Amino acid sequence: MRCLPCHKEDTAMDTALLFLNNIISTCGVPKIIISDRNPKFTSEFWTNLYDMLGTKLTFSTAYHPQKNGLSERMIQTMEDILRRFFQLAYNTSQNSTTGKTPALVEKGWNSLLPVDHLKKNPLTIHPTANDFHEMWKRACDTASKCIAKEKEYNKQRWDKSHMEPDFNEGDQVGSQTHRGAFQETPSLSSEFSQAILPDRGGYSIPSRKKNPTPPAIEEVEDSPGTVKKIIKARKIRLNSKDQRQYLVRFKYQTADKDKWLAEDAIPD
Repeated sequence: MRCLPCHKEDTAMDTALLFLNNIISTCGVPKIIISDRNPKFTSEFWTNLYDMLGTKLTFSTAYHPQKNGLSERMIQTMEDILRRFFQLAYNTSQNSTTGKTPALVEKGWNSLLPVDHLKKNPLTIHPTANDFHEMWKRACDTASKCIAKEKEYNKQRWDKSHMEPDFNEGDQVGSQTHRGAFQETPSLSSEFSQAILPDRGGYSIPSRKKNPTPPAIEEVEDSPGTVKKIIKARKIRLNSKDQRQYLVRFKYQTADKDKWLAEDAIPD
């Protein structure tokens, strides 16, 4: 995991420098990048950069990380534990899935914490340094508590909607399968979860109608040509008529891309 500080107004070039200095320099060139269709990653500059690096760009729906389950779970975790120095606290906290800390999985050893270097009986210590150390320790403790609280919350939410059915000997059960014009292959394992066995209740399952798929919602994406704000206004004489023009700045563009547009050419 890498957390990089950036600004909302960063351009595609700024993002590329962050990517080069913090991702490629430590992890190498990725084969695939998953983007949420942000104009910074869909611009011509980034498209050419992908071609040169040999990286494939795949898109997910903007503001809907459900397409990428791993990203969705990570975002939910970060929202609950976002605190000062949370990156250190997260990488040194035990993961419920692997049973190990991310630092141990990635590097093979756990990162040292300030408490590991704490002297038992310090004779002389600057009061300001001591205050900073206490603040740091409190921040790490708070982040660790938030991590534990978030894990417990997710466990309770999962258990609430995933109850294993209670079967007795002799109950009739059946699994639903779909058979089509394809070759059947043997399963990888003869064992499966009993949660997929619905209680048939002593009668056959009637034909079920599938609910129609809801129409896709087309989302409006910001593009580099979207007007961000108006800088100046002027009135000029054009074709024997007075015309009002505005100097506008486009979204995700720098000041050198500002342009004068007529009033009727600016969308509401």
